[in-house]
Formats: sequence, structure tokens, C-alpha cells
Amino acid sequence: MFYHVKELQFNARVSKPDPKFASMLLEQFGGANGELKAALQYFVQAFPAKMPYPDKYDMLMDIATEEFSHLEIVGATIQMLLGPTAGELKDQADQSEIMDLLKGKAAKEEFIHKAMVNPQFFDLNGGGPAYTDSQGNPWTAAYVTANGDLTVDLRSNMAAESRAKIVYEYLLQFTDDPYVKETLRFLMTREIAHFQMFEAALETIKPNFPQGVLQGDPRYSNMYFNMSSGADFRGPWNEGQSPQLGESWQYVDDPIRYVMESDGLQLHKSTGTPRTQEQVEQMNKELGERRSSHIRGSIPKADIQWSNYNSRNREPGR
Repeated sequence: MFYHVKELQFNARVSKPDPKFASMLLEQFGGANGELKAALQYFVQAFPAKMPYPDKYDMLMDIATEEFSHLEIVGATIQMLLGPTAGELKDQADQSEIMDLLKGKAAKEEFIHKAMVNPQFFDLNGGGPAYTDSQGNPWTAAYVTANGDLTVDLRSNMAAESRAKIVYEYLLQFTDDPYVKETLRFLMTREIAHFQMFEAALETIKPNFPQGVLQGDPRYSNMYFNMSSGADFRGPWNEGQSPQLGESWQYVDDPIRYVMESDGLQLHKSTGTPRTQEQVEQMNKELGERRSSHIRGSIPKADIQWSNYNSRNREPGR
């Protein structure tokens, strides 16, 4: 159940209309990294988490709902930046302000070029926000990622918040309006906050690496292949200990030769790791049983209902 409070979460303001920036801001309204994508992504991820992880369900729904609030802030800002455009489009008089701007072919082309990177604002939407990105590409559910495994989904959400944050960071460079900057900084900062929430939630699921359940083949989990010519750089990604599994990186300097000599890695021996294939298979079994048991045990066998409505002791059918 959603309840709409008419006041915005953040007091969005603009100093003056700026249709060109309004078009750019559409990226965060209906773009691949925008607020609608985030809201629907967290919303759909919450459903499989409801029974096995009610605390994560609560968090995902809270953040999804806040993202809808941010979508409203972005939409309101876009509308204010468009100024009187919508009204001018309804004015059929030859002397309306927009008609003065559009007199002559050259004037029309100049106006569209300068003021509207995405002319669909005029052509289809009548001077209002639309579920498109800044180039007019329609929003699509393909933007949403939900895998049904929280260790995967939470990492995906951290990446989504990172991408959204950097888009706001870029957008801040294209407006001089102090009020708009204030709004964008608020929205950008909330991306940082959400990243930390997802990261903290991930840490409450143990073990959470590797993602999912299966642990991976220990023969190949610490191999680094030098797949390019020229200067070879070394760092914590290919020397020393791997950050999650604590294995010693095995640097393969000549991958072609090594692959040929090892019969396509069939003869490769596991080195630099204490893990064995037998241990991994046992961990796969144990973790699979633990996760499966946790999920099965959280789902009632009969009389399943989503909400309790503060009436847990009420008789069935009443």
C-alpha cells in the first residue's frame, strides 16, 4: 500500500527555466541509471527476499520507495526547468512567444539544436517529463537486474548506486543554477548512502563470497593470465594474496605456451591455495543445504498470507 505525500522529500527549486538542461536531466528520470530503474529494481528484488530475509525485504522496499520519491524530485525539477514551454505549445496564436522563436526554418533548427537535445519534449510530450533518456530512448525493463540471490542482487545494487552517483556528478558540470545544483547534490549524496546500506546488508549474509552458493574450482580461482603484450603491470590483482579467498596469485606470463603445454589446462595443478576439490564439493553441499533449508523453513506450508494486519490471532475466514 502506497500513500502519496504531496510535499517533496527535498525542496527542489530552480532559478530560471533551462529547457536544454531539462533534457539532459531526463537521463535520471527514464535512463538506464536513473531513479525509475533503481526504484523498480529494488522493488522487484524485494519479493523473493520477503520470507527468508524479512529484514532485507524491509530495507529494499524502503529504498525502492525513496527512489520513487527521487523520481518525483527529478520530474518536478524537469518541469520547472521547462518553464512556460507546455503553455506556449497550447497557444495557437501566431504571436505566442514560442512562435516568435520558431519563425523561419533556420530559427526552428537553431532552437531545437540549442534548447532541446531531445525534441520529443515538444513533438510527443507537450513540454513534460517522459520515461526516456536524454536522447529520447524509451525506458525498458531490460535496465533492471534481479537474480533472486541476495548476494548477487546487493552487489548489483551497489554498482547501480555507483553509476547513478557518477551521472549526477557529471550533470552538476552542466548547470550554473545554484538551486538545481543543490537538488543534484542531495540526490547524488543519497546514492552514496544507499551504497553503504546495501554493502552493510551484504555483510550480514555469511558466507557471501563467492556470489551464490557454488565455491568454484580451486585449480583456477587464483590464476592471472598475462593476456597482452608490452609493459606488464603487477599489483594486488595479480601478486600476493587474493583479497577474498586469501590465495596466492599464480601469474601466467605466457598464456599461449602454458595452455598448449597443459593440454588446455587439463594438466594444470592447483597451487597457491589450501583449498582442495573435495573440500569445495563439501562446502557446495553444505552451503546449498543451508540456504535451501533457510528458504524452505521460512515459507509456510498452508494458509500463506503476505501481511498480518495486526490480527495474527484472528480466526480463519473472519
